[in-house]
Amino acid sequence: MKVLFVHPRGSNWLGGMKDISSIFNVMPPHGMMSIAAYLEERGIGTDFLDCYATPLPHDLLVSEIIRRAPDVVGFSCTTSSFLEGYRIAELVKEKAPELPIVFGGAHACSMGPSLLDSFPAIDYLVIGEGEVTFHELVAAGFRNVGDIPGVAYRKEGRGTLSAPRDLIEDLDTLPFPAYHRLPGFPGRYNLPIFSYPKAPNTSIISSRGCPYQCSYCDRSVFSRGFRFNSPEYIVEHLRFLHRDFGIRHVFFYDDLFTFDRQRVARFCELMAQKRVPVTYNCIARLEHVDAELVALLKGSGCWQVNFGIESGDPEVLKKHRKYYGLDEVNKKLLMVKQAGMRVKGLFMIGLPGETELSIRRTIDYALTLPLAEINVTKFTPFPGAPVFRTIREQGEFTEDWPAMNCLNFVFVPHGMTKEQLEGLYNEFIRRFYHRLPIRWGYTRMIWKSPHSVAKVLRNLPEILSFGLKQRW
Repeated sequence: MKVLFVHPRGSNWLGGMKDISSIFNVMPPHGMMSIAAYLEERGIGTDFLDCYATPLPHDLLVSEIIRRAPDVVGFSCTTSSFLEGYRIAELVKEKAPELPIVFGGAHACSMGPSLLDSFPAIDYLVIGEGEVTFHELVAAGFRNVGDIPGVAYRKEGRGTLSAPRDLIEDLDTLPFPAYHRLPGFPGRYNLPIFSYPKAPNTSIISSRGCPYQCSYCDRSVFSRGFRFNSPEYIVEHLRFLHRDFGIRHVFFYDDLFTFDRQRVARFCELMAQKRVPVTYNCIARLEHVDAELVALLKGSGCWQVNFGIESGDPEVLKKHRKYYGLDEVNKKLLMVKQAGMRVKGLFMIGLPGETELSIRRTIDYALTLPLAEINVTKFTPFPGAPVFRTIREQGEFTEDWPAMNCLNFVFVPHGMTKEQLEGLYNEFIRRFYHRLPIRWGYTRMIWKSPHSVAKVLRNLPEILSFGLKQRW
């Protein structure tokens, strides 16, 4: 038995422009890698076609899928990559009609069994965590699928969910992800440029779920609970990556790496005791930050901390997430910066209820913060997010799945226009990055992140060509 996993690229750039995102960032498909490792541990062979790391035209990709002769093909798709994944599945079905096609990932989980009613080339959906469900589905030879929790299948021609799958209680029982199945790992994969000091590097995930209730977050795969790997497991994961792949820096892609203080403290202690030669970035919530936590992170090799600030308008924040006083944000960020770690702010534009005035408050506020870098996303209402249920009541929403990648304004709040949003977005980026301290900070990256500089220089013609098309 062999399972071939396909990771469709989808649209990951601005509409109408060449996608050069892989120059800046290619991250491993963690969900598929974890499922593959779980299957291999139980004697099932796996293979990968990652279209982010190795893009192929559809005809060549389909030919390669058929050539590898799998017993089942599994797709993992976001909302923006779903239709491309489905087109590939259709083409595979034309050549191998009996080959089972299974879809999973955020879009399948958020849309649910009804996807099967409109997309006949898909045979099954894995709803929720995939490790146990996918294994049971394959091990059963796709028989009696109604008895396997977490599977959507067709019953009397209609998409039906077998039963909800219980969450995996102890994440330490899972093997390390199947990095060895990724073509070109780690060289073909890299974190966002200028967001790491060393290469090779990669990302890892050490927890699942989130107990908070932000309006814009999709929790359809891992639910609202919070489960995590033990500090001992995480440290061994890092040691494995360093020993087997030479990894020198990682990004903890957890939503809430710092949520459990005891776990963080023990992790930092073990990193020092075992002298793990790997530095890291993480995401932290502002309410978790204090002098003790900052000292722990710095002492264990943390290089950069990312914070979800989202907006500089108190009323917008109160509407969409747990409110944290803006007056305290500067103090917390400054504490991290003064400890010697880089600080990155994450913002969002175009949330329901926003106006030009509230967005300008966000821009002005961001310029007062001690940030080395920002990431500004264009609000996208994903099907699994709480806000999706009423999104059409709050503005104009164009449910164009390929464009739903946080890089296009598919939603426009009441009282605003798309042109306004684009102009404010461009103004935000321009005003932040055109300041002398920020430019000087990137100049210093010549010795702080030399691999990033080399990557930019190698791809300079494409970057410049893209930059000339921007209004800013």
